Amino acid sequence: MKKCETLDQLRNILKADQIITEHDKLYDAAADRYKKYAKAKEQLNSPLPTAIVQPANASEVAEVLKFCNANDINVIPRSGKTATEGGLENWKENTLVIDSARLNRIVKIDSYNMEATVQAGVCLQTLEDEVRKLGLTTGHSPQSKPVAQYGGLVATRSIGQFSTLYGGIEDMVLGLECVFPNGHISKIKSVARRAGGPDIRHVVIGNEGTLCFITEVTIKLFKFYPENNRFIGHLIKDVTSGIKILREVMVAGYRPSVARVYSEEDAAQHFSAFHEGKCILIFMLEGPQGIVNATVEGINQIIRDNQSGILKPVESSLIENWFNHLNWSQERIEQEVGEMVNHSRHDGFTTEISGNWEVIPQIYDNVMNRIRTEFERFSDITMLGGHSSHSYINGTNMYFVYNYNIHCEPKDEMRIYHHPLQKIIVEETLKLGGSMCHHHGIGKYRNQWTKEEHGSAYYILEGLKETFDPKGIMNFGCIYPQPNTEHFFE
Repeated sequence: MKKCETLDQLRNILKADQIITEHDKLYDAAADRYKKYAKAKEQLNSPLPTAIVQPANASEVAEVLKFCNANDINVIPRSGKTATEGGLENWKENTLVIDSARLNRIVKIDSYNMEATVQAGVCLQTLEDEVRKLGLTTGHSPQSKPVAQYGGLVATRSIGQFSTLYGGIEDMVLGLECVFPNGHISKIKSVARRAGGPDIRHVVIGNEGTLCFITEVTIKLFKFYPENNRFIGHLIKDVTSGIKILREVMVAGYRPSVARVYSEEDAAQHFSAFHEGKCILIFMLEGPQGIVNATVEGINQIIRDNQSGILKPVESSLIENWFNHLNWSQERIEQEVGEMVNHSRHDGFTTEISGNWEVIPQIYDNVMNRIRTEFERFSDITMLGGHSSHSYINGTNMYFVYNYNIHCEPKDEMRIYHHPLQKIIVEETLKLGGSMCHHHGIGKYRNQWTKEEHGSAYYILEGLKETFDPKGIMNFGCIYPQPNTEHFFE
């Protein structure tokens, strides 16, 4: 179907003001923050979608999806626009971006059953502000909190900065509503737990828009204890020493809200006032006073037991001040765009992975060594480091962070800089049995390793696509590798 025919048919499904075709908005919808530099410089190689549509309810989503399914029109679900891995990038000429902007209602806040139900387009910060009035919290606090929306958070298997205490989004979702390409609307009820077969929530959570469109989410709520916040910080010898302490804290059963280790380079950009060229170990704690006090005592004892890796303590107020300025607002995103347009520089990239306690230090060292010895543009790198920020009883993650002076055309930046760096990180991670993506998702630019990531279990992932999206209209190129897409990597 031609684009003009698609638009004509859409007008029979939605109202005119629900169909957006302005060039600037279509250009913005052609890619997410993965190709942020080329996008800001207006050198994207991605085709513009045919339209952005904004259904007002699940029934309208179903009608749009049925139309697209019948006519082989690619669909990109969008909710919040904060994706960083190319999951929102368009790889098809005739594509509709289904945006959740009009699905923006808080359906119910139930403080007795400790849950809230929201439509997919509700901003995380909006719900957090409302439940705080009741002395509650969502417990979810990604850096994108001021602008992220619930549909996107669930679709990308998001995680927040307090995950060590509250868990990731997959631990918070109780129930949800979603629409499949054939127009079927599924509603998974909210219960504390059940053993009614496989946990079907996880077909939807993390699907990155490749199986369905999320319209509604029910999540847990938690008591909020701001009066009991505590902050612990130390300068430490090296990353390995910090990872060892994180492991002992987690294995001992303590659950701080934040537990992090920063390399020297990464610490320099976050803690300029006090890093002294050293690695940084930080903990933050919240909850009932008795639990917080016991956790502080336990963590401090573990630190005392590992004095060989500790250099000096950091004033707690400095850690608190850093955290209070960590989140990215829409204004901060626009500021970075201005830097790219006017000064040809950006705030860098991250590639985040995970593994068990044994392999994370090995992966970190191997990646650092390979980049320093193999990357052809190493002289252009202005910052290369990493930090661990989400830990579990059996392992942790590693954010590799890097930036560079850009000595090429904007359209070539990813091919020359980011892709070779990401390739090294993914290769070393998979080689040692880690996961190539801890929480940002696969998107479209790690799909070349999806089969290696899952191994023989790719059979299950492939089966989901064949069952729920047999015509392949949902987010072409995301998660699942596709033929004849190599030019988008160039």
